[in-house]
Formats: sequence, C-alpha cells, structure tokens
Amino acid sequence: MNQTIQAALWMLGAISSFTAMAIAGRELGAGFDTFEIMLYRSAIGLLIVLVLIYATGTFRQVGISAWRTHLIRNVFHFSGQNLWFYAVTMIPLAQVFALEFTTPLWVILLSALLLGERLTLIRVIAALMGFIGILIVARPDIGSLHPGTLAAASCAVFFALTYVFTKRLTRTENIAAIMLYMSGLQLIFGLISAGYDGNIALPSAIDMPLLGLVACCGLLAHFCITKALTIAPATVVAPLDFVRLPIIAVAAMLIYNEAIDVWVFVGAMIIFMGNYLNIWFETRKRA
Repeated sequence: MNQTIQAALWMLGAISSFTAMAIAGRELGAGFDTFEIMLYRSAIGLLIVLVLIYATGTFRQVGISAWRTHLIRNVFHFSGQNLWFYAVTMIPLAQVFALEFTTPLWVILLSALLLGERLTLIRVIAALMGFIGILIVARPDIGSLHPGTLAAASCAVFFALTYVFTKRLTRTENIAAIMLYMSGLQLIFGLISAGYDGNIALPSAIDMPLLGLVACCGLLAHFCITKALTIAPATVVAPLDFVRLPIIAVAAMLIYNEAIDVWVFVGAMIIFMGNYLNIWFETRKRA
C-alpha cells in the first residue's frame, strides 16, 4: 500500500471523528451547555490518557517545569473548544467547518508575533486569501451577524493560539505530558465554568454514549492527523482534510435538513487555496 493511500485512510479516520464529534455535540447541546460538555469530555479523556500513558510507561516523562506554558495553552484550547461546541449548535455545520479552516492562516500571523517566525510575502497572501474566504462564508451584516458565526470565526483564532503554544511546548515536552496536562487542566476549567452557578446537569444513560463519543473522537481525530502527517507530506494531507466540508454538509442535510450553501463552499475553497499555497511554497523551499 503506497503512502498516499495510507495517509488517506488515516485522514478518513480523522474526518469521520470530526464529523461524529460535531453531530454528537449538537445532540448534546439540547441538554447541556458547552461548559458541561467540556467537563464530561475532559473527564472521560483524562481517564483514557491516564490508561494509555501508564500502559506505555511514559508517565515518568511528565514533569512540571513547563506548567505555565501548559496553562496558557489550555486556556486558549478550552476557550476555542467551547466556542466550537457553541457554534455547532447555532449555525449550519458546513459553515462551522469552513470557518475552522482559517486556523492555519491565523497560525501564520500569530507565529510571526509570538514565535518570531518570518512573515513572508507568500504567508501574507495566504492570510489575505483566508480573510476573503471568511467574508464570503460569513457574508457579515453588522446589524444581523449571527453569534454562532462569530463563535466559529473566533474559535479558529483560539485554536491557532493553541497550535502556537503547542509548538513551543514540543521543544521540551513529549506528547504524554501535553495530553495529560490538557485533559487535567481542562477538567478543572470545565468544573469551574460549569459549576459557577451551582447547577451542573448530570448525564443520563442515554447521554453517556454521546459524551463518550465526543471524548474519543476528539483524541482520535488528532491522532489520525498526526499519523497521516508522519506517512505523507502536508501537501498530500491538506487536500484530504478539505473533504471534511462536503461530508459534513451532506450529513447535516440528511440529519438536520440543512440546505447546502454554495457560497460556503466558494469561501472555503479560497481559504483552502490560501492554506495549500503556503504549504506548497514551504515544501518547495525546504526541498
């Protein structure tokens, strides 16, 4: 089996996970707020991570020297994930995914500001294409801009900040430490945020499979993407990730009767081309 097919199979796992997580998140939104979803997702995720790091013997590699960076990273990730779950309950799922595609473009800008990476002409062009794509997808009207659209656009910025601080952590930390701190800190954040009003909705037996699905899919999606990137270059993996959009659009049409908006696809394609232009240029530069 060649590398492209292997990468495609891993990306199919990631796409399926993201799609399932979005649908499960929307279903859970009827009985839980986003903080409660994150609370239970983090609790289940922490249990899974603890089992895995003990089984692989990597627990002893987890230290406390970088706890401040872990804390900052997870504040951003918790904020972005809550905005994402809010968005999937408020606006068409295809629109959420399209706006989420701007995350790599925000990484370009934020890496220049926070990591000192050089902002090249190609990166500026890619970022501008992403901004144009956002305008086409959202078609903002200041008087009636939907809060869900703002949440979806904002979550991309917080996810980008998460990636920037993850990159900083990888200089000294391994994946076991990153995953353990993520699950533990976000469990604390979720408990505080969900319980500030003294009322946390308890899951029923019907809710538990959906909460488990959200937790497992969140971990599995990122694992599949990482595996795909270890097998094939980003120039191969990036176009495969774009398949998420038509799949979620069709799923939302069949399950929730959401109309397929052609302008969402037009804007998403421009966002994707900006991402791909930057990846293609960076790959050629290193060759």
